[in-house]
Amino acid sequence: MNVLKAGYASVNINPPLGMGIEGYYVPRYGKGFLDDIEASAIALSMGEEKIVMISIDLCGVDTDILQRYCATIEKETGISKDKIFLSATHSHTSGMIKPTQFFEAPVEPVAPYADFVEKRLCDLVTLAFQDVKPAKMGYIVGWAPERVAYIRRYKMKDGSTMTCPPIDDPNIDYPIGTLDQRVNVVRFDREGACSIVLVNYGLHADTVNGELFSADWPGVMRRTVEKALDGTKCIFLNGAEGDVGSTNIHPKDGDMNDTEISFDNEMKSPGMARFVGRALAGTVLQVYDKVKYVDVDKITMLHKIVRIPANVPSPEDMPRARLYKELHDAGRDDEIPYTAMELTTVVAEALRMVKMEHGPYHYDLDLVGVALGPVALVGIPGEPFTAIGEGIKEAEGWGMIMPCSLTNGNEGYFPVQSAYDEGGYEARTSPYKAGVAETLIEGGKAILGELKK
Repeated sequence: MNVLKAGYASVNINPPLGMGIEGYYVPRYGKGFLDDIEASAIALSMGEEKIVMISIDLCGVDTDILQRYCATIEKETGISKDKIFLSATHSHTSGMIKPTQFFEAPVEPVAPYADFVEKRLCDLVTLAFQDVKPAKMGYIVGWAPERVAYIRRYKMKDGSTMTCPPIDDPNIDYPIGTLDQRVNVVRFDREGACSIVLVNYGLHADTVNGELFSADWPGVMRRTVEKALDGTKCIFLNGAEGDVGSTNIHPKDGDMNDTEISFDNEMKSPGMARFVGRALAGTVLQVYDKVKYVDVDKITMLHKIVRIPANVPSPEDMPRARLYKELHDAGRDDEIPYTAMELTTVVAEALRMVKMEHGPYHYDLDLVGVALGPVALVGIPGEPFTAIGEGIKEAEGWGMIMPCSLTNGNEGYFPVQSAYDEGGYEARTSPYKAGVAETLIEGGKAILGELKK
């Protein structure tokens, strides 16, 4: 009889000071650390099957670098590159492993840091498989508390749509969309070794701001869980977070405690990261002891390619796009007639248009499915809206389904159809045509069906 075995490891991947910080369209350079930047992994084996799930504190890992990393891991560890599930937490205060198109950053540290991360990931996978022990698995769904997450797209009273509008703007009408407050928790109890808890929830890791490196709230959540649960290690995989942030646009009572409003109208500070991380750790602690233990008869990882038409700009859009890009590249954003998040939107849209003026005309995206007995994960190589995660979760025959964003790729936003009709930051900057959400839901359900066979 094949026995489920699980192993865990974590490594430090702190970048050098002075490196550009990824996540915004304005220059930031690392001046210190709030907390460590890390990568962690769960290694799983059953009989001849071996898979590894990696969580890394980066804003994202682009597909070209992802492929390079997976090939190196396969060469150095013997784990097939097709059995690697690598998911970024989406920290907006992490280091760069690739030069950004958004602002000029010192290039010299980037390539060596990318090489360093590559080596550390090989170490991580090696250590995780060295740690494998017989394990039993349980799962449960918790519920996120209030004030942690909010839909960040709003319909305005003037009929427009805005992502992250100004706090208490009288023009705000209502949020567009609904939250998925389910916190997925999977627990592995191992013979003679620490337990491992995997947490999945969809929320932007963008609550810190500033020029200090940080794992943002996922780091706080992991450390809080591990401190509270002696002998337990925690790993986090971000969910469908494309349209979800942590800012309450109508703050009241103590909502502004230990936080401030950033340049892009959002509530951000180290204190905000502590609040969100501790609150979600509280959800994990509430349900941790009540998981449903299940028999795991097999573990499987599959890939499925879906083709998405590209959002190629029209010729009449290009003069303004080139102008905004030139002004932004010259550090003259003040000459672009927008401010705050609207400025971010038009700059990002212009960069997208200039980059895609001559194609590509479609994208092939790699969806990754994992089956752990009755529990399934669907890795999506970018930032899906909440509704995409909810649509995939409707697949029948599973005890739990975990959509995971920024997994095996970092290919931009995946908005729903209505977002293209309404406008807003995500849809205007997405490299994909409307219909991407429906294609991803269909592809996610299809790979779940294949995992059932």
